[in-house]
Amino acid sequence: MQTDKEMKMRELVRRLNEASERYYNGQEESMSNFEWDEQFDELTRLEEETGIILPDSPTHTTGYEGKSGEREAHEFPALSLAKTKRIDELIKWAGERPVYLSWKLDGLTLVATYDRGMLTKVLTRGNGTVGTNITHLAKAIYDLPQKIAYTGHLVVRGEATISYSDFEELNAMMEEEEERYANPRNLASGTLSLDDVEKVKERKVHFNAFTLVHIDEPMVSWGERMNFLRKQGFVTVEYEKTSAESLAQTVESFTQKVERGQMDIPVDGLVICYEDTVYAASGSVTGHHATRAGYAFKWEDEVAESTLSYVEWSCARSTISPVAVFEPVELEGTTVSRASLCNISEMRRLGIGDKGTKIHCIKSNKIIPKVIGVVEKVGELVIPKTCPTCHAATEIRVSKGSKTETLHCTNPACPAKNVQKFTRFVSRQGMDIDGLSIQTIIRFINQGYICNYADVYTLSAYDKEIKALEGFGEKSCENLKASIEKSKQVHPANFLFALCIPLIGVDAAKKILKSIGWKGFLKRLEEGTGFVDVEGIGPEKSGSILSWYDDEENRRVFQQLLTILNIEDVEADANVGGDLAGLTFVITGDVHSFKNRNEFKAYVEAKGGSVTGSVSKKTNYLVNNDVDSTSSKNKKAKELGIPILSEEDFIHRFGK
Repeated sequence: MQTDKEMKMRELVRRLNEASERYYNGQEESMSNFEWDEQFDELTRLEEETGIILPDSPTHTTGYEGKSGEREAHEFPALSLAKTKRIDELIKWAGERPVYLSWKLDGLTLVATYDRGMLTKVLTRGNGTVGTNITHLAKAIYDLPQKIAYTGHLVVRGEATISYSDFEELNAMMEEEEERYANPRNLASGTLSLDDVEKVKERKVHFNAFTLVHIDEPMVSWGERMNFLRKQGFVTVEYEKTSAESLAQTVESFTQKVERGQMDIPVDGLVICYEDTVYAASGSVTGHHATRAGYAFKWEDEVAESTLSYVEWSCARSTISPVAVFEPVELEGTTVSRASLCNISEMRRLGIGDKGTKIHCIKSNKIIPKVIGVVEKVGELVIPKTCPTCHAATEIRVSKGSKTETLHCTNPACPAKNVQKFTRFVSRQGMDIDGLSIQTIIRFINQGYICNYADVYTLSAYDKEIKALEGFGEKSCENLKASIEKSKQVHPANFLFALCIPLIGVDAAKKILKSIGWKGFLKRLEEGTGFVDVEGIGPEKSGSILSWYDDEENRRVFQQLLTILNIEDVEADANVGGDLAGLTFVITGDVHSFKNRNEFKAYVEAKGGSVTGSVSKKTNYLVNNDVDSTSSKNKKAKELGIPILSEEDFIHRFGK
């Protein structure tokens, strides 16, 4: 019996370590968080039963050490936190002492060191004892101060994250499916393994400080330490002081923010820590956990059983992706009937069969529907031989690195290869057209209504046909027409982003427009002189723009759009010396006088001001129509003495 248990333990260790290696190196994950937790718990139970701890057991190591980059030992070991899914265990751990609750962000942990007010070193967490030195990338990481007022020795830990909104924009810019990432955490991890500082900066990795590890001054209070970091210019993770008596309510308050979709930064749980940092540091080390350093809480995934109705195969670009469509089930307060199956490899791993297969599904981190296993397989997995869009033959491709199997359309002219580009064209960052979801775009392509971007503006010619489609009616058609008409008024930076020019996002477009203006851009485009002299553009991006315009079809559609749209004539150096020059704003909540927050942001920037996503000591004004809100941004603004303006206050003070 002992031998059987040891064999099981060795297999669990192998699986868990393999999954950790992929997870910490930004590769496609080999198992879900749900599965990892289940297998980790099973290994822990077997270790307790047998008294055996295998040398490489993940229960007694602090993480996986990556394979590339210069290694360096941590000054203060970054041990893991014990985890639980039970609130009563959190309450017991808190005891009679005051504690703080904060987010457990889902990114890559970094350790930053400062001496004499300057950032001197940045290490990845690595295996907790040794990390990778990525100091050369420090200037490319947003919200990581290069200089602080404090001149002593300071060490701070934080999470490098990419927001969901930036993740979607960045993934949309990647031409090849194999280059795209499964989630923001993988993208953040993959980004910080690059050597190209400019490329790292483009991917908008943000540093969120979550603990002050060391400071020369006596500072016992954890909350005081976090406030100190804020005053030094760090963006910190949101936190709240609580106690055993009110911990359940505080956890629920944080959880509601996730369930309501209020978190743009990926989170995978919560963390509590003691207010008294001296007491916290006095604990022992059990396995790879510091017993008093903190306690991580992961939401108990609600699991539902359902029956597979069919697998929907959707072609976008050349990749044909599977989606499980199953009998509707209630999960985390919402009805779920669909979940991505990612690729053929994942379907094989899960054991997906045909219609009638019984499956288990969850909403991972209370957000993303996910199939986690097969209860009873019916029939065999059927992989389409033809593309669902153009009906050309399909082929299975295996990626070189991860050996992942994906299905592809072999037709170079398949209309679905433009789906992702159309999705970007109509996105909020692009032409901002409501009512054209990716599913709707696919239907319009298949019906022959859309072949290029300009066709979006002639959809009214198919009014009768569109109204006859399932799910459409008089009102939805009118709303779509109104949204298309409204989108004709556009800022050139959004227009250039919408065109899907490789390597050119909104930020790159703004740099060009600030330097040479819209008319200057058009002139250089026609002359083919390029944009190498524009700061932050360089030969690669300049060449990408010119190559895109050299394509006859791209040039034809571009010229056609110029006759349809009313593009704002932005002049060179529009951002310099305006009425708002030198002022930094944070805009949050709903807006009324402006079309949306992007338009508001564009107005501020056109007047010489800047707009950031989070409140810090560098912020001059927070704009929120709910001035009395108890939101984290309002609280932080009040803490720092930053004025909170309504939109009306802003217009009264600065005009429109």
